[in-house]
Amino acid sequence: MGLGPETVFREGIADMASRVVMPKLSDTMEEGRILRWIKKEGDPVETGQALAEVETDKATVEMEAYTNGTIRKLIAGEGQTVKVGDQIAIIGLPDEDISGLMPAAAAPAGSAASAPAAAPDPAAAPAPRTAQAAPTAVFQPGQPGQPAPAGRGLKASPLALRMAAEAGVDLTALRGSGPQGRIVKRDIETAMTSMPPAPAARAPLPQRSRSLAMAAARDQAPESQDIELSPVRRTIAKRLVQSKGPVPHFYLTVDVAMDRVWDAYQALRSQKSSISINDIVVKAAALALRQHPDINASFAGDHVKQFTRVHIGMAVALDDGLITPVLRDADIKPLEEISEEARVLAERARARKLQPNEYTGATFSISNLGMMGIEEFSAIINPPEAAILAVGAVRQVPVVVDGALAVGYRMKMTLSVDHRVADGASGARFMQTLRKFLEHPLLMA
Repeated sequence: MGLGPETVFREGIADMASRVVMPKLSDTMEEGRILRWIKKEGDPVETGQALAEVETDKATVEMEAYTNGTIRKLIAGEGQTVKVGDQIAIIGLPDEDISGLMPAAAAPAGSAASAPAAAPDPAAAPAPRTAQAAPTAVFQPGQPGQPAPAGRGLKASPLALRMAAEAGVDLTALRGSGPQGRIVKRDIETAMTSMPPAPAARAPLPQRSRSLAMAAARDQAPESQDIELSPVRRTIAKRLVQSKGPVPHFYLTVDVAMDRVWDAYQALRSQKSSISINDIVVKAAALALRQHPDINASFAGDHVKQFTRVHIGMAVALDDGLITPVLRDADIKPLEEISEEARVLAERARARKLQPNEYTGATFSISNLGMMGIEEFSAIINPPEAAILAVGAVRQVPVVVDGALAVGYRMKMTLSVDHRVADGASGARFMQTLRKFLEHPLLMA
């Protein structure tokens, strides 16, 4: 029997209104923050088009539409955090009744899909709007330079407090551009540029007066401030508890002679190469993992899973945490390719533009704090991986060579290992191989 004229399906148009829910955009995602709605209420949308930019626990990704139609209602506002599976919007026909799809908190009491909506209570329901009106957002980010609303707690970084006190900037007249409206250094600098110049004859304040001004500004500020955890930081907190408590760590540290690697690095720099010390460490670790599959593994309850391919997770620091983009098959890639891929992945990670396949699937991770001057540290394993390598700074230190004092380059590395997967001897053999590759880099050719 064919479709009758009453069937409400048209090519390119939704056959009935449907709820849009927060999708699971990564394997560990439990909630997402809507940074920006790309489509607004009343806009047409097709399957596969981007609806919104969503911040997950790993990156910022575009959420796509799964049906055609018109954006009838935006339930969640920009800046709002929503659990996976919770409703965030409604897509349907332009003239379709969507009252039955509204969440309980948003729908008028007693409304149904087949009955006209009851008159809304002004205190509980949003104001009526026309099809051309802008969507009602739960969160409206403030513009820098606007005064903080009454009753809002003053949020400012310690540096901003000090700068404001020294420059005489009134913090209560500023609207911060930092996270959650926090006043940061750049807000003070902007305010200082708009301040009238001080009279030329004005003498500088004596030290005691400056101290009193700083003390007065400090007394105006609250004793503490609550900063909401970002999705990245919440995930880090949850996963580290899952790692450090249940996973029995043990640690192995070696001090590696980096003289030959340093010479090679300097020669590469003279040739305008972008290869870094960390790229060389990644390559050496990947080759060592290929020889020691017992470290390139994970614990799986009643068995240990050893991986046949080497995918290195490279820890990249973000403003509110870190993420580990993955260098896949690092053991078979040349140094130049590792260097270029690492650079691109790091840039995409800092811009929150990584795709899920770019930050999942690592079999081993490396965390390098050497560029920050850290000589030695121990890293926490990133489950389900069985090990992580912490890399310190290359130091120029006095060393003994053939009984004589000399100057050499040294670097400390600490391997954290899941004791359920490998023992101390297995970890030590891996570190011996890694050390051999770094002290004799031609073996990596």
